[in-house]
Amino acid sequence: MIEALRNAFKLPDLRRRMLYTLLILVIWRLASNVPVPGVDRQALEQFLAAGTATGQLINLIDMLSGGAIANFSVLAAGVSPYVTASIVIQLLVPIFPALEKRLKEEGEAGQRKMNQWTFFATVPLALLYSFGLAQALSVQANILPNFGFGQGQVMSTITILLTMTAGTMFGVWLGELITEQGVGNGLSLIIFGGIVARVPTNIVRLWQTDKVLGIVLFLLLTVLTILVIVYVQEGERRIKVQYGKRVRGMKVYGGGSTYIPLKVNTAGMIPLIFAQSFLTFPAIIAQFFSNPAQPNFADKIVNFFSGTSGWYAPLYFLAVVGFTYFYTDVMVQQQNLPDMLQRQGGFIPGVRPGKKTEEFINHIYRRITLVGALFLGIVAVLPYIIDLFRFLNSNVMLIASSGLLIVVGTVIDTMRQLEAQLLMRHYEGFLH
Repeated sequence: MIEALRNAFKLPDLRRRMLYTLLILVIWRLASNVPVPGVDRQALEQFLAAGTATGQLINLIDMLSGGAIANFSVLAAGVSPYVTASIVIQLLVPIFPALEKRLKEEGEAGQRKMNQWTFFATVPLALLYSFGLAQALSVQANILPNFGFGQGQVMSTITILLTMTAGTMFGVWLGELITEQGVGNGLSLIIFGGIVARVPTNIVRLWQTDKVLGIVLFLLLTVLTILVIVYVQEGERRIKVQYGKRVRGMKVYGGGSTYIPLKVNTAGMIPLIFAQSFLTFPAIIAQFFSNPAQPNFADKIVNFFSGTSGWYAPLYFLAVVGFTYFYTDVMVQQQNLPDMLQRQGGFIPGVRPGKKTEEFINHIYRRITLVGALFLGIVAVLPYIIDLFRFLNSNVMLIASSGLLIVVGTVIDTMRQLEAQLLMRHYEGFLH
């Protein structure tokens, strides 16, 4: 791997892409430390350390913001609104068959149109996220004393909301820049950078509570989790494909056999991000109606979706499993393997081309996706399982298991993209 990295840096275009990606991540981390106008940083630190339900909710969604909420920076809303908008658009398209058919017929142009709709939907969602977060911190701990619609507060409120919404769109734009001109998936790398940046703080907290024993145990747990994640992420079911021979004149083309690798976890870490965004959204909306002085139904919603409720872990598990099936189904439809095989003259031995091939592939996908979905669900709720059997003073993990899956998935995806670039230039890749 070190030799492959050295080879990548020898190539001017790859070196430029890698340095460009690093530069964008540095810009993101710097922007994550620029506070929203009027925030009381000292009150914010005390509030997050207090362990209230709203504080737990803020810490829960801090991962998707890349650590920006801990500073309540201009990027505090993170890329969660974009992820939520993407979920909404992908859920709405299959509901309207005519629209789905049109987008498929347009191909790449249809995909660009869906991306455009996602960007349009991100703006109002970013405003809602921003208002919910600001309202939570303003009501709960007076962290934003100038936030509200009272006398002399309107301009300050508008400034805060516009700043946070602009920060979300800025983060999405940075992610798009990495995807287009850097290496890897931009949004995944931004979340990856935020997760990794919190490791030193978690090590310090573990040292303060459990000393060497806590650090060693959680290091072993982290390494073991990484090994299991890599094993499942690389698992695949191979389907044999036969290609017929074509005779043109005196030459014979085609023939032979190969296989289609169907991944056990086709969806990767996307269902975790989807599920967390989906579950935190009701709590964000409930903040509009929260009243700590006289707790009401909205406060119960905040408490339920903050991660402190006993029902949250099972609900999180079911959401991850459901989104795994949903996203895998979307991915399979986009690949359209039966039509591709038919166009290339390929077929699965013992299975008729067309509808039967589609049913055969979907049946196998649904069976192997069960393993991937259960795996992702267990990874998502692993911190809650560890907390049940806790025997140390702290339940702080160096990296939360869901964050660890994002980290491993992002690293593998980035390595594969670099490997593809190297193999095009006849260099040995990372995975050889």
